[in-house]
Parts: sequence; C-alpha cells; structure tokens
Amino acid sequence: MVPVFFVYFSLVSIVAGIFTVALKNPVHCGLALLTLLLHVAGLFVLLNAEFLFAVQIIVYAGAILVLYLFVLMLLNLKSDERYLHSKYAVILFAAVAIFGELLLLMLRSPFGGSKGDAPAEVVLREGASHAVGIKMFGEYLLPFEIVGIFLLGAIIGAIVLAKTPASTEGEEAR
Repeated sequence: MVPVFFVYFSLVSIVAGIFTVALKNPVHCGLALLTLLLHVAGLFVLLNAEFLFAVQIIVYAGAILVLYLFVLMLLNLKSDERYLHSKYAVILFAAVAIFGELLLLMLRSPFGGSKGDAPAEVVLREGASHAVGIKMFGEYLLPFEIVGIFLLGAIIGAIVLAKTPASTEGEEAR
C-alpha cells in the first residue's frame, strides 16, 4: 500500500509544482503551492519523518503560504501580457536546469547519508521526534535560542517599520 501512496503523493507534487509556476492567476498559484506543500508533507509521513511532517504543515503550508497571500493582497498584481511569450522559455530553461541538477545529484550520491548518533533501536523505541528534540535541546540549545532571538528582533523590526505614527497623519490633514 505504501508504493501506491508514494506514487500518488509524487505525481500530485510534480503536477502541483508545475501549476505553481505555470498558472497566470497568483491566487491559483498559491492554491497549487498549498497542494504541493501538503503532498510533500504526505511524503514525509511515508518516510516515518513525523517531525518534518509537522514542520512542513505548520511552517510552510501554514505560515509561509499565509505570508505569500498577504504579499499578493498588498501588491495588487495585474497581469502583464508583454512577457508571456518569454515566460515559457524561462520555465523550460528552469525545468531543464533543475532536471540536470537532480540527475547529477542522483548519479553522484551514494543514496544514503551518514548515520546519526542514536542507534536505530533507540530511534524506533523513542521515536524520531524525541531523538531530534533531545539533540536540539541538548547539544544545540544555544544556537537554537540565538536563532529565536534573531527572529524576535526581525518581527519587532517589521512591526516598527510597518507602523506609521498617528501624530504624523493628523498633522498632514490640517
């Protein structure tokens, strides 16, 4: 049954990825991107990577897609037909380049990464998410906290830049 789900998730991911870059309407592209991200999360489930599944759903399908839709609403994009004929050439070039890179990686890769610190028995007994949590909050706690502080600073900076002082708007109206 797993190969059937793998083929389904893979084919839908490929088609959704093509629709993401080929559709003209940006909202339709966003929906195709959502479909792509959800089906990639399904592939993570098949790989028994439940932590990556959760991150894919929460971060990418949730936060990044909402950010993308907010940018679409703020920019008020209009379709420009001048570059439509060159769009297909760029898509074809990008597809050939990505296919070439994937082929090169598959030919040079040993199809297996290095083993982790935890033996397979421990990961199977405790779970992959538990193993990632122990590693992240043990050995990598300080870098994890530093990244959190940087992200907090970025959020505060974005709020400060986006907020306009109310007193300035009132003075301009006078």
